[in-house]
Amino acid sequence: MNELKLSKRLEAVTSFIPKNSVLADIGSDHAYLPCYAYLQGMIERAIAGEVVEGPYQSALDQVRRTDLSHVIDVRKGDGLEVISPNEVTCITIAGMGGTLIQTILEKGKDKLAGVQRLILQPNIGAKKVREWLLSNGWELTAEQILDDEGRIYEILVADRGDSFKPYLNNKEAGLLMGPFLSQEKNDIFIQKWTNERAHWMKIVGQLEEAPVTKANEMKKAELKAKIKLVEEELGIENS
Repeated sequence: MNELKLSKRLEAVTSFIPKNSVLADIGSDHAYLPCYAYLQGMIERAIAGEVVEGPYQSALDQVRRTDLSHVIDVRKGDGLEVISPNEVTCITIAGMGGTLIQTILEKGKDKLAGVQRLILQPNIGAKKVREWLLSNGWELTAEQILDDEGRIYEILVADRGDSFKPYLNNKEAGLLMGPFLSQEKNDIFIQKWTNERAHWMKIVGQLEEAPVTKANEMKKAELKAKIKLVEEELGIENS
């Protein structure tokens, strides 16, 4: 992977960047994504944000090596600390857990002035990201699920708008599995949720054998509720 060829996952993320955006790529690592986006003519300029010293230096080196320092500013800082309000129009956050993405957005809410689009790729816990978007006036406008080298990823795209609009049919199922992904139901979506259901059923079985405690009963009820949502969405007879 380099500035000319991204992974399938990151290339999919860049496909949602609006033309002529000013981009902030948070957790940019080697800054491959903003370099690629600029070289492909997708963006006018970018900020590559990194909080860890090693990746920050890698991003600096990458931007210098590709002679893009005049259009890509590499900054060290935690989450959205690296940008100012009204400085960028699009933000990408890819390759983190959903809880961390949620925390970054919540802590940096005041920096989102002027931002028109969020493109978020949680490795796990996409529900946490959807919940934050729903609570903060960001309308989920597109989703993609894909397999990249044997791992399944979800990409969530949100614009300012009516955050409740995508969830008019089944809010809980939509938050868990994605309203657009549930509608499409492609093979990767079916594979992901078939596997998740099997995993949760195994845990429920273990909890059935475990001592009865309040915590175990709560966990069991939570998992059974999620299993029911998945079964309804996939058309599986109740277990």
